[in-house]
Amino acid sequence: MTQIDAQTAPYHIPVMLQECLDGLEIKPDGIYADLTFGGGGHSKAIAQKLTTGKLYVFDQDADAYANYQQWMAEADLSEKVIFVPSNFRYLKKFLRLHGQSAIDGIIADLGVSSHQFDTANRGFSFRFDATLDMRMDAQNHELTAKKVINEYEEKDLVHIFSYYGEIINSKTLANLICTSRTNKVINSTTELKLLASKIAKRGQENKYLAQVFQALRIVVNEEMIALEEMLPQTGEVLKLGGRLVIMTYHSLEDRPVKNYIKHGLLQGEAPKDLFGNVNKPFESITRKPIEASETELALNPRARSAKLRIAERI
Repeated sequence: MTQIDAQTAPYHIPVMLQECLDGLEIKPDGIYADLTFGGGGHSKAIAQKLTTGKLYVFDQDADAYANYQQWMAEADLSEKVIFVPSNFRYLKKFLRLHGQSAIDGIIADLGVSSHQFDTANRGFSFRFDATLDMRMDAQNHELTAKKVINEYEEKDLVHIFSYYGEIINSKTLANLICTSRTNKVINSTTELKLLASKIAKRGQENKYLAQVFQALRIVVNEEMIALEEMLPQTGEVLKLGGRLVIMTYHSLEDRPVKNYIKHGLLQGEAPKDLFGNVNKPFESITRKPIEASETELALNPRARSAKLRIAERI
């Protein structure tokens, strides 16, 4: 089993690393894309298997780029690894800019990196007191969680919490926020935490807060929109036989990934021809999503909700 690099661990421990590498079936001369560079754990393991191949790594977070620069300074991989400072929704565009029209494999580890969660001033976690920010691309993105909480209409907050956070009492939460903000602007993670905790089920406060913060983060970063824009592009840029490896952390992410692999569509079922065949770009390699082993969970509890799906371009 591939060992987790100690240099990577403080930033982000790569989830199901060996399973991802196996799923990609890496060719030493292949062209690959890691759509979520983050701490570089998956990227580093892929790059080490390349000889004349190339790896394009995408990330919109300036912290991820700083991590990439440090990594490149420590390893002689400049000929193999190219950093693309962009959201993966522009996958096809940037591959073309680099002269790549067909590649051998794509990996995406969706969600938030451990580094983002653990950096207090980013506002991603209710464990720290910080300004309500949650932007993955703070340099180019104006919308913050603070703006959503304080300026969005109540009905919009209800939709955000019910759909993106799957919160049952979203109307109560939205009303509580709107009532509170009329007296004082809600600035910090702590202020939001104290409000939301009032209506959380006793003993399940942390789960409830996680749902609230997840919903805000998804909206601020347009995560679902970006995912739905990226998925169809994977079928366009992967070669026949190329591999798609995607890790999700909640049902909202997993649903479109599963549907696209199964039907070639983000929603609904694809029409069948006279012979009952579905015209779709991928064949699933994993009948059910792969989950982290108990051994890995003991080392990295954040892997508990991860679901890994692998598909092949057909």
